[in-house]
Parts: sequence; structure tokens; C-alpha cells
Amino acid sequence: MKHFKFYSKEDILSLTKVRRFETRIGERVKNIQSESDWTQQLEQSTAKYVLLGIPEDIGVKGNYGTGGADTNWLPFLSEFVNVESNDFVTGEEVLLLGHFDFGDIKYLIENTAYGQDELIDAYRHALHLIDEEVEAIIKIIAAAKKIPIVIGGGQNNAYPIIKGVAKGLNKAELIPLAQINAINLDAHPDFRTTEGRHSGNGFRYASEDGFLGKFCNLCLHENYIPQTVLMDIHNDPFIDYVTYEDIFIREKKNFIQAVAHATGFTEDTYAGIELDLNSIENTLSSGVSPSGISVLHARQYITFAAQDAKVAYLHICEGATQLTDGRRNESTGKLISYLVSDFIKEATQD
Repeated sequence: MKHFKFYSKEDILSLTKVRRFETRIGERVKNIQSESDWTQQLEQSTAKYVLLGIPEDIGVKGNYGTGGADTNWLPFLSEFVNVESNDFVTGEEVLLLGHFDFGDIKYLIENTAYGQDELIDAYRHALHLIDEEVEAIIKIIAAAKKIPIVIGGGQNNAYPIIKGVAKGLNKAELIPLAQINAINLDAHPDFRTTEGRHSGNGFRYASEDGFLGKFCNLCLHENYIPQTVLMDIHNDPFIDYVTYEDIFIREKKNFIQAVAHATGFTEDTYAGIELDLNSIENTLSSGVSPSGISVLHARQYITFAAQDAKVAYLHICEGATQLTDGRRNESTGKLISYLVSDFIKEATQD
């Protein structure tokens, strides 16, 4: 894997603040001992979850968005490995695999003389390579009957994750067809037309290519659903949604009822759990919003979905520690750490 860095125990401990009389998750998580036979080590590992990062903002920029989704992996990881290992979560459930580094591709694109249209095309073209590499590793993880926990990066990566998990579960003979469902908590449906790969159409590509079965969106903002996308959703019996306004403004459902609706809609097979951080009010992301769900709601979503769905993967995306326009928030990594630990605590109880 040209663009993937596997982590050694030394890499993990370099971020872990070891303290007498306490044990941190970084001291307990598993890792790959040798890259040459990593697939066999993965299959033999007792870990249920495989944690990896895709710190890139190429897909976001290809969607005319503000860059910065590549800045959050290391801040998250620094927080996560320093969570206390205790009866609630030990860390032994997790194999920390490593992260992708597509910096060479980004450098090549951004240091070549492009006009705006050519630059967008270059970002979108580059995603085909990213898709291939992400899909390949995710497929191996799923085929080993492990659950990927993926920290992005843009939501463009939903496509290779869905594709890789569907193929992997099919190879492991856990599903008859290479197709899974997905639940997406997001202010936007990310179901734009297949005009070229970017962060706004990953689910559309997954659907049109036959890897996405049922798809349910939660907390969509009515102001940001294109009419063409809305019509496509209404005409597709395998897609459903509940808007933010129906939950919090009109109060047709409460939040937990909406999450239950999504897990019920997708319960016939394995379902990926997606959380776009732009859905959380005032959280630094590619699409920061003054209106959105609370951190409490995000944690409840992860917890309830992990308990109630037949989980295929967890994907948390679009967060940033620093955006390319200069905005900065050091707490985004810690927020993701809470969400990941919530997921591990609940999903291990099945």
C-alpha cells in the first residue's frame, strides 16, 4: 500500500502519556508487528475493531469546500490513546492499524499551474486513486470479520468504505451479495449527481454501483437539500430521511425516535454508521453551522446506533482542527475521541 503507514508500538507509545498507577488505552491497543504478513496478523488478532485514519481534504476541495479535513487525525489520536483503560473500555478491543498519507498527491495538484476549473477536475480525478487504496484495505479488514473505525477526511470516503466493507463481508460469507446499508447523521444528504468524485456524492456512487442497499439520512437541513436530490430520494423506496426541522423545530419525532427509525429502516442487513461533524452545532468542519445537533445528541446517536444496528463500520468525517481560512479549534479531536470510545463501549456488548 503505497500511501498507508502502519503503526508500530513505538509510534503509539510516542503519543501516549504513560503515568504511574494508571493505564492508558495506548498501552493496551494492538498493532501490526510486521507489514509483510499484516493480513494474517489481522485475521489472527482478538481485536474486534480496526482503527485507521484518512486525513485528506482533496474530496472536500473537489466539492468547492473549505479545506482542513486533513488536520484532525493526529489530534484525535493523541486524545484517544490517552483515554484511561478501565472496566468501561480497556483498549484491547482495538487494533490501531495506521493512517493514509496522500500528501504527495495534494502537493502535486496544488503546485501545478491550474485555473479554478482545472483544479477542481484534478481533485476529483485524484479521488479515483484514493478510492482504490481505501477500498483495498477496508475490504481486507471486513473479510477478516473485523469492524473498521475510520476517521476522515471528507465524506467522499464513504464510497470506498461501503464498497470495501460490502465486498469483504461477502468474501467472508457473512452476506450473500456485496451490498450493505448505511445510516448518515448529516446536515447534507451527500447524494449529488455523479459529476465526478467529491465529498458531496459518495453515497450516490455507492448506490449507483450497487454496493449501497438501504440508506437513511438523519437531521438533514431543509435549506441545503437540492430539489433534484430531494426528488431522487422521494422516488427511491430504499432511501429515507428525517430532517432536522421535523425533529427539533416541528417536533414530529424526538431525536431518539428518529435514530430508532433509521436503525429500523436498515435492520435487514449490516449497516454502516456515518457521522458528519458538520451536523454538530459550531463544530469546526468543512461546513461549520450555527444550527445543528448538540454534542450530547451526537454521542446518543453513536451509542444507540451501535447498540441497535448490525454494525458494518463507523465513519466519522469532515472534522478539522484548523481550516485553510485560518479558523482553528483544538477540541475537535477530543470530541471524536469521545464518539469513538462511546461506540466501542456499546458495540462490544452484543
